[in-house]
Amino acid sequence: MNLKHSITAAAAALLFTTLPAAAQTNGSNSPYSRFGMGLMNDQSQGFNRSMGGVAQGLRNGSRVNMLNPASYSATDSLSFIFDIGMGLQHSRLSTTNNHQNVNNTSFDYVNVAFRLLKGLGMSAGFVPYSSIGYTFSQENNIMHDEYSNQTVSQALSYTGSGGLRQMYLGLGWSPLKGFSIGANIGFLWGNIDNTMAQTFAENGTTNSSSYNSLYTVYSAALRTWKSDIGIQYALKLDKKNELTLGATVGIGHKIGSDATMLRTSVSNDTIRRSASKAFEIPMTYSVGAAWNHDQKLTVAADLTLEQWEKCVSPQVVSTGNTANDTDYRGATGLYSNRFRINAGAEYVPARYDKSYFYRINYRFGGYYSSPNLKINGLNGPREYGLTAGIGLPISNRWNSRSLVNIGVQWSRRVPSSANLVTENILRINIGITFNEPWFMKWKFQ
Repeated sequence: MNLKHSITAAAAALLFTTLPAAAQTNGSNSPYSRFGMGLMNDQSQGFNRSMGGVAQGLRNGSRVNMLNPASYSATDSLSFIFDIGMGLQHSRLSTTNNHQNVNNTSFDYVNVAFRLLKGLGMSAGFVPYSSIGYTFSQENNIMHDEYSNQTVSQALSYTGSGGLRQMYLGLGWSPLKGFSIGANIGFLWGNIDNTMAQTFAENGTTNSSSYNSLYTVYSAALRTWKSDIGIQYALKLDKKNELTLGATVGIGHKIGSDATMLRTSVSNDTIRRSASKAFEIPMTYSVGAAWNHDQKLTVAADLTLEQWEKCVSPQVVSTGNTANDTDYRGATGLYSNRFRINAGAEYVPARYDKSYFYRINYRFGGYYSSPNLKINGLNGPREYGLTAGIGLPISNRWNSRSLVNIGVQWSRRVPSSANLVTENILRINIGITFNEPWFMKWKFQ
């Protein structure tokens, strides 16, 4: 077995043997995932994830670009595209005095695309929308009990799991030469479970008779829809250069699901509160452009605005002077608007050359994102990262468009306060794009 076949077989084996585990361990391992609906997932595919996540101007009939559904209209009439991917992630979480290393896997996406009619393409798929997964704790001395002459300490433990998943169906149509419009309609569902345990101890020994421990569970089961509308315009500059402009709008709306808070003490006192329609999806606006030179070099950039600031989320609101004087309802104040910039490039020495190594796709990019969270009134973490990757042809045939996509992504989340957690993340993305001429009519002599 030669080098290219060895790489293809190894990547396929790793992908398909770890996908069942990945689907079960799709947590984020980030304490920031305890807020709102969790951490928003990057919904790009293997090819553009290595290009910094750019998408708006990318238009290629041999790939699935779900981030701009107008691109589906370019799908090749002879092909059925199947794309699947996963990620392996190592994170280092650190504060001023402590650090921790964590690992996890994630299932990233599965997409299909094909052409229905001339100028009309269709795509369907499954992608995670958000993820929740964390466990952390803190302990500190809070007082000295005069009656027992002992030091009283408080321990806070936080755990969370869940997240949202999305299934979508999309169409892309090109009514005029160079112009395309498309839309994705999706169904979002999932569960949110966050638990906080507050326990007390005297000289290191739990003493529930003097101090009541509290256990609070925040939970919700969400069901809602999601819709994105996209456009693209491809402008032929000359025989070797093409510029494609793109834009999408994500429709924001309130989610009609409720959230529940259940607080129980050791003495069995229970407080139950319900927050009606306490979650919201933001309006999202993205614009971008991609320049293609001679089918060898593609350079692209995107700008995105997510209007989180006016979105509600379930929060405990004080209504009096005691711990019981609280309400649990949807309120603003947890989020701020998020701006994101992505840029990337792809280079293929000779896309249809007979030499295998000339057909390898080389990709790189980067991105920056402002925070969308507010934590105790302070801005949450801003995020920036660098990406790189390659697309390895699966077949020796010069016209084969099936690829193994392997990418490396380094990102860093930096909070505005030194008391919050800084995250450094190294991620390996692995995906396979199957794109073969299934609908070709063969002629025999």
